[in-house]
Order: sequence, then structure tokens, then C-alpha cells
Amino acid sequence: MTKIKKEVLKENVRPCQNEPVRFKEMGNISELMYSQSRNSNCKIMKIDADHYIFIETGEIREFVHLENRADDLNSVRASLGKLRDYLNTNIVDVSNCRWVTLTYAENMTDTKRLYNDFRKFNQRMRYDIGHYEYIVAYEPQGRGAWHMHMVMIFDHKAPFIEAKHMADIWKLGTNVTVKRLDDVDNVGAYLTGYLGDMEVDDKNFPVQLLDGVPSPINGTIKEVTFTDETGQQKTKKFIKGARLHLYPPGFNLYSCSKGIKKPEVYYINAKDAEKKVSADTLTFERTIKLSDDEKGFTNTINYRYYNKARLQKQEVKI
Repeated sequence: MTKIKKEVLKENVRPCQNEPVRFKEMGNISELMYSQSRNSNCKIMKIDADHYIFIETGEIREFVHLENRADDLNSVRASLGKLRDYLNTNIVDVSNCRWVTLTYAENMTDTKRLYNDFRKFNQRMRYDIGHYEYIVAYEPQGRGAWHMHMVMIFDHKAPFIEAKHMADIWKLGTNVTVKRLDDVDNVGAYLTGYLGDMEVDDKNFPVQLLDGVPSPINGTIKEVTFTDETGQQKTKKFIKGARLHLYPPGFNLYSCSKGIKKPEVYYINAKDAEKKVSADTLTFERTIKLSDDEKGFTNTINYRYYNKARLQKQEVKI
């Protein structure tokens, strides 16, 4: 199996005005994706969980089943990408939301119980405060224990919920936090940013570092500067992708309530897409080149993200 090379280009490549782009609307966030090459034909047909037909030759082949989520980084990126899109699509007004972290008192490692515990908690929570929609992400800690991050989304201003009261309803641990999302204008990126990474000084980090340098299995170190509750700036170091090794194969990283909306995705020409985002703020742009030397394959993909909320905040300050 050949490995496709990925290169981030220094100069961005944008489409001509009449070329098609994929336009994705997610609440305050819009994504424009332009691909110079597009494949509209699916080359395989799934038969069952273990086999598929390669359509060009008619061969029946076996799927390669992975040992953990880190073996298939594209699958992990796709899961985190969908989670980010759902968050952005459904969280338009952050005052209607609460960000909740639920931690077990014990070293709970059973994933089947994890899903069931959340289901029971959610039933009790809705009975206590009424209906809300939710998006919940499940995160493994270094020692193998699980905890949960949940966004509660109301159709009105979110009520005040005391952390102790939430812990009483949770019943499985007292380490519960309830936070507002004020001043966060890209909730999806904010909340999914470190689900796959792990803090370097985490006492439960699963693999020892060699002289402070991560081995290839751990990935590279990144530093993040943040402001704590006292207003002081601090820096944390994270191992990129280290947490991905802790996800079991086939594990669902997140789940949603029935009322959660999906992003709207459609293809239009670049001119019409740029007209739609003309009043928004461009917050991110990247162009990548994909190549496979053995098959003579190359493609260039441009991503652009625009944010309506960021512009609105700027207008308020003027």
C-alpha cells in the first residue's frame, strides 16, 4: 500500500469564479472547499463488515481492521471534523449553552457502561431542568479511565446550574464542572481542539518520554498559551495525537440528541460562494497538495473558513 504525500503550500490556490466549490454552512461558520481534481465514482461496494468488491476488477477483498483509532488517522480526523461541524451548526448563541465535564470517582474503563451511564444521567437531568439538546464527547484519560464533555443547548438563555447540583444528579463523582462559553466565537474549534492531544505533564501519561522528547508514536509537542481564571497567562505542552491511541477500534467519539441539526452542504460556483461570505470575516485558509508518485496522482485542495460572529463582535466595539 502506497502512502499519499501531504504538503502544505506556502501560497494559497483559489478557484476561478466559475469553478465549483463545496459550500458548508454551520451556524456562524462557513467553509469553502475547492478541489482541483474530483472523483465522482465510488470504486468499492461493501458486502459485509469484513469484505468489499473492488468494482473495476470484480475482486472480493477483505477490509483491514485496525487495532486502535491512531492506526487510521483519517478516520479520527473525520470523526473530530464531524463533531466540530455539529457544534458549530447548533451553537449560534453561546448564551443558550452550558459546557459540562463529568468525571468518575473511580477508574472507570468500561465503554459499554460509559454510554449507559450517560443515558441515565441525561434522563435524570432532563427530568430536573426540562428539555435541551445535547452533544457529548467521550474522552479517555492517560490511565485508561473515561470522562465526558457535554454541551447542553437550550432554545432560550441557559439556566444557572450549580456544579454541586449537577454532581448530585450525575451520582458517579464529585469532580463536575459547568462553564459558560462567553467570548467563544468558534465553538467547534474551541471544544474539539485537544480531544486527540494529551498534556505532557499529565501524571497518567501512558508512555514515558525520552529526555523530554516524544518518541514517534507519541507525535510532536505543541505549546498552548492560555489565560487562567485569575487572569494570568500560562503555557501548557501537549503531545499531538497521543490520546488517539487510547480509543478502542470502532468507538464512537461522540453522540447527539435527536434534535441536533446537520450542516448544510452543497456545490455552487466560487463566485456565488464568495458572495455569500462577503460580509463575513476570513479566519483561516490553507492549501494542501496530495500526491502519490507510484500512481501518478496529484491534487490540490484549498480550505477557507469564514465567521459571521467575529464580524458582529467587531461591529459592536466600533
